[in-house]
Amino acid sequence: MVSVRKIARSPIAWVLTVLVVAGLGAALALFQPWRLVTDTTVNEAVPTVVGPPGDLPQIDPPTQPRTLATGTFVSHEHSTSGAVSVLQLADGSRVLRLENLDTSDGPALHVWLTDAPVLEGRAGWGVFDDGRHTDLGQLKGNKGSQNYAIPAEVDLTALTSVSIWCDRFDVSFGAAALHAV
Repeated sequence: MVSVRKIARSPIAWVLTVLVVAGLGAALALFQPWRLVTDTTVNEAVPTVVGPPGDLPQIDPPTQPRTLATGTFVSHEHSTSGAVSVLQLADGSRVLRLENLDTSDGPALHVWLTDAPVLEGRAGWGVFDDGRHTDLGQLKGNKGSQNYAIPAEVDLTALTSVSIWCDRFDVSFGAAALHAV
């Protein structure tokens, strides 16, 4: 029978211990399992443009944006719900607005405009990086309502869906098809 003291003195036991601890640390850093039980709520107001551009004095009240397209999220890798809209502001700039978003928190979540079709269930998990997409930035919060500026050069006739994309694992948490209004 091998004694505990003999195992503790063995160089192989120490190497294995170091490898297990390093592997556990790497797994925790990669998967970030605590994100399954954390939430970040962001509630931004609907964007408006106040008056004319430049340094002219403001006389008129803020102009409400015009809705160009809307959609509703479907779940993919994680349960996801909420609505999405593309808004055009009075100055011509465009914003993607997420309303009442509710999804899981996760590592490296981004908001993508894509040309991929929105497929229900597991079939839609990985299609969004197969074609064209524009990354609008890191998801601000996994709950609430938030705004993302759409660059002027983005062609919204070609990019017809939105994905909450996990860049770490190349999978969609949820997506919405955009329908012109």
